[in-house]
Amino acid sequence: MFQNAFIPYGGYYVTPFCKWQGTLANINSIELGAQTSKRWFASRGIDPAKEFDYVYLGITIGQHRVFYGASWAAHMMGAPNLPGNTVMNACATSTTTIYNAAIAVETGSLETPYCLLTDRTSNGPHTIWPNPNGPGGEVIAENWNMDNINCDPSTGYGMLVTAENVAKENGFTKEQADELTLRRYEQYNDSLKDDRAFQKIYMFPIELPVSKKEVRLVEADEGITKTSKEALERLGPVMPGGIHSFGAQTHPADGSAGVIVTTKERAKAFSKDPSIPLQILSYGFTRTKKAFMPMAPAAAAKMALERAGIKISDVKTVKNHNPFIANDLHLSRALGIDAMSFNNYGSSMVFGHPQGPTLARLMVEGIEETVLKGGGYLLVGGCAAGDQAASLVIKVG
Repeated sequence: MFQNAFIPYGGYYVTPFCKWQGTLANINSIELGAQTSKRWFASRGIDPAKEFDYVYLGITIGQHRVFYGASWAAHMMGAPNLPGNTVMNACATSTTTIYNAAIAVETGSLETPYCLLTDRTSNGPHTIWPNPNGPGGEVIAENWNMDNINCDPSTGYGMLVTAENVAKENGFTKEQADELTLRRYEQYNDSLKDDRAFQKIYMFPIELPVSKKEVRLVEADEGITKTSKEALERLGPVMPGGIHSFGAQTHPADGSAGVIVTTKERAKAFSKDPSIPLQILSYGFTRTKKAFMPMAPAAAAKMALERAGIKISDVKTVKNHNPFIANDLHLSRALGIDAMSFNNYGSSMVFGHPQGPTLARLMVEGIEETVLKGGGYLLVGGCAAGDQAASLVIKVG
């Protein structure tokens, strides 16, 4: 599908993810992403005004001044004349944003676009629309986060219902859910070993202003609950007859990420190690049957693999967004892979889900894992609101 779209090795960063209503709750996510990107550029000796020709802003939750989106972000990043646009595709925003950048590079429309993925689930906006014809002029109102988590307007069902629908249809049990959930926590803990050696390869700290004179550095994920086999067994399902306890699903979070997409030659110039090319090969997408969202990633993955001309047996690393553990149980069965073997070093069920940057973090972790394995193919993807999913295949090395 793609021949000319590359990501420089090390041409990306991910901030720590902080559980919602915590440390980052009052920071505009566009400002957070732009200011962190500016610091990251400085650390890499990159002048965004000279090196980039476009910016894609991936965001899903409205922030103050979101109307100006990418152009405002570019201004704050130090590239005030850089054009751009805003991309929104719910939880698949990262993969779809990178796909748009890859298309532009592949066709020669752009040479080096920058993808800024950022979101804040904390303090989500409450939107009202005037409604003079309503009873007594009552306004139309929406809570961006809670209303959409609890109800897809296409089906009338909330996201947890979609996960339980998939679990019921496939005969998954709470025992299977708890066992795999515990494995996901063990895998995340691997990223914390040796003073977070794995995370420090790609994670870039946040500078959080405390006052005019004081800045706090946020260097690691916040708000992750520790668990155990016994603790998971004690937790009952959230829905009667279901398999998902609160321990087997993600928590909303805040954070950002940045990814450079460019040509093969320019990727070498940006790369921390030019001997490690990262080629974007394909993009897969789908929309599955109504109210079965966790089924969608398997179909999107199969499309991406077919377009890349490879089989799942050729893939070295798999990273799957798992807001519910049913996502991983289904992907394992549908692709014929061991559920215990993928999502190494972390997954969104554990480190949290800020939406816009979530899949960017999974992609970056997958790249670094594949490098440690000596190179190969990376498959990264995940579901999105509206029973959708999107996947990327990246050749590492």
